[in-house]
Amino acid sequence: MTTFHEQLEKYAQLSVTTGVNVQPGQSLVVRATLDAAELVRLIVQKAYEAGAKHVYVDWSDDTVSRLKYTLAPDEAFNEFPAWNKLMMETLAEEGAAFMSIISSSPDLLKDVDSKRIAAYQKTAGTAMKKYREYIQSDKVSWTVIAAPSKEWADKVFADLPEEKRIPALWEAIFKSVRADHADPIQSWKEHDARLCEKVAILNEKHFKTLHYTAPGTDLTIDLPDNHLWVGAGSISEQGHSFMANMPTEEVFTVPIKTGVNGYVKATKPLSYAGNIINGFTVTFEKGRIVNVTADEGEDVLRQLIETDEGAHYLGEVALVPHDSPISNAGILFFNTLFDENASNHLAIGSSYAFCIEGGKAMAQEELEKNGLNTSITHVDFMIGSADMNIDGIKQDGSREPVFRNGNWA
Repeated sequence: MTTFHEQLEKYAQLSVTTGVNVQPGQSLVVRATLDAAELVRLIVQKAYEAGAKHVYVDWSDDTVSRLKYTLAPDEAFNEFPAWNKLMMETLAEEGAAFMSIISSSPDLLKDVDSKRIAAYQKTAGTAMKKYREYIQSDKVSWTVIAAPSKEWADKVFADLPEEKRIPALWEAIFKSVRADHADPIQSWKEHDARLCEKVAILNEKHFKTLHYTAPGTDLTIDLPDNHLWVGAGSISEQGHSFMANMPTEEVFTVPIKTGVNGYVKATKPLSYAGNIINGFTVTFEKGRIVNVTADEGEDVLRQLIETDEGAHYLGEVALVPHDSPISNAGILFFNTLFDENASNHLAIGSSYAFCIEGGKAMAQEELEKNGLNTSITHVDFMIGSADMNIDGIKQDGSREPVFRNGNWA
């Protein structure tokens, strides 16, 4: 039987080799909380063994982060360190790879003044705009993975004895990223190929509009003429393959900014900025969000939408069958990296440039002319269920089933 340390080592190797695909002479930036220390040390080792020149670790601590939100003066949330902005932009310009390891409690900032959270999200988003453009046009290799924290494990596995919660979350993470396979790297190559088959079919269909129906949902989304469906692996400007999210089960594209109409009901809680938003419905007219209601966290959701003008529109349309590994595990992770890979989802905010033909080489203004949304935020929310049907509408008005009862048709 494989030991925990052997699986952790496989996970570290997978994140370096398949995730960011570190190249000889390349720098790697790892952002993580102290909860992920054991994993981070292994990643640093694997990165240097792969030929990395520098590995920079940017540590954070959830307790320290919460203390700032509860005790710092208001003006602290309107400032972002210039050195941090410069560092990230410079490293991106130099072709570094970037890895984020998320561990934070979904309730980290519960009961914190939502105006403080919104102010800092806006401040940080504005400061990191140029860096985000590197990420969202695949100019650099990047990946997001996860590691448990006590608080996160307590939330996900509240029904287990305390000492079993972190091991259970590790097991769920290993399974979702295929680190429990005999050869995880080969498993990911096969997984990538399966998603690419779906991408090829959708790109061949060239749908003009998608029509979503489900309990609480009746939504149409227009797609740009030159849209591209993508999934799983990406290629950086340097020509190196990488996996932006581990796990990933989605294929996705961009909507026309002004082409979304109707209403959609979220089917899973959204963990955003240390708060849970739950039981919410979003209504659109000509692309713009005109109303939201939520059973929990409505003020946080409204603040998110007010981040900037682009946060009133969608930037991503993603398809994930209800019959997929993470969905079938029956675990609510309270973490978008996992929950979005168990469900069809949409994203409020910025679009990915690589989802239209030639988009990687376009400036922001040109992307906007092609109907793409720009924003300093990008937040996915889950809308899929076993009851969801999706029709693809072609240029001539004819319809084809894309999803029936939550799965590929």
